[in-house]
Amino acid sequence: MSDYYELLGVSRSAAPDEIKRAYRQLARQLHPDANPGDPAAEARFKEVAVAYETLSDPQRRQQYDRYGASGPQGGSPFDGGGGFGDIFDMFFNGSSPFGGSQQGPTGPPRGADLEVVLDLEFDEAVFGTEAPVSVRTAVSCDECNGSGAESGSAPITCPECNGAGQVRRVRQSILGQMVTAGPCGRCSGFGSIIARPCTSCSGEGRRIEEASYTVDVPAGVDTGATLRLTGRGAVGQRQGAAGDLYVHIRVAPHQRFVRHNDDLVHEFHIPMTQAALGAQIAFETLDGEEIIPIDPGTQSGQVVRLRQKGVPHLQGRGRGDLLLQIQVDTPEPASDAELELLTKLAELRGEAIDPPEHGLMSKLRSAFK
Repeated sequence: MSDYYELLGVSRSAAPDEIKRAYRQLARQLHPDANPGDPAAEARFKEVAVAYETLSDPQRRQQYDRYGASGPQGGSPFDGGGGFGDIFDMFFNGSSPFGGSQQGPTGPPRGADLEVVLDLEFDEAVFGTEAPVSVRTAVSCDECNGSGAESGSAPITCPECNGAGQVRRVRQSILGQMVTAGPCGRCSGFGSIIARPCTSCSGEGRRIEEASYTVDVPAGVDTGATLRLTGRGAVGQRQGAAGDLYVHIRVAPHQRFVRHNDDLVHEFHIPMTQAALGAQIAFETLDGEEIIPIDPGTQSGQVVRLRQKGVPHLQGRGRGDLLLQIQVDTPEPASDAELELLTKLAELRGEAIDPPEHGLMSKLRSAFK
């Protein structure tokens, strides 16, 4: 095998950081994933790995400088004492530089995410509110403070994995002996064993209860929106982190307004006389009473826009508008006086009127004419 320093392309006086940078660069270039089907690159990759493992350890580097590769404690990552898994752990935080990842430490699992539906009144969704929600969830056991161990005792370190939650196994591959890691079967990845389980939670460290939270609902939400309450989901077993709570919004319809995005629409009925002559009409918006000006000669279908009287923008400042769609109501004469006035109006405007006759007697008279 070539000189380790030459393999890495560094001098014998190179600092540890320089050796580390050199190995990292070569590992990326020579990795089998980057050179499929190239036995020369594979062999060089193995040599570089051995060189780095030796020179990165001060004691082994000193032995190498004194005795060479065959000297005392020369060792090799392919002899079972180490491997690429250990090297990548040191350099790439447990991840292969080519996209693969190795199993990291396990420990207590994270709790489940939960979902709940929150029903809101229309005004609450428009202006925002604080609303309570209740959900059946897993909460930390008070008796054991979430440890799962009976009061007066504590979890003990797993003798199989020494508290790591993982066990490493050596397997043979085309690159030599490779070290892989997986969850410890004895402690299920927790790293500890419960010798005396808590009688209240049966060693789970959590219990199922009804929990209530207050949701801060922002102004402008609508049906279909989802709010996330971080850490309000179920807690994990034995002091595992809590999941999240997802609150799905459902808004009740309004009696008078229809929402179109951030605008509100209302069909505004006015009598014919006000539409013809003009008026100032009081109208109750979500913000209070407004005076709506009706111009003389207003027709059905016209729209009066009240700016900034709609729904607040959920993402940003400002509000939508309130749109009043005018609907002119035709009056039905309720007295002889009203009938006379309307008839006179038709005569003045030169509009011929000839209302159809209704009722049984009218039909009989028509039959004998």
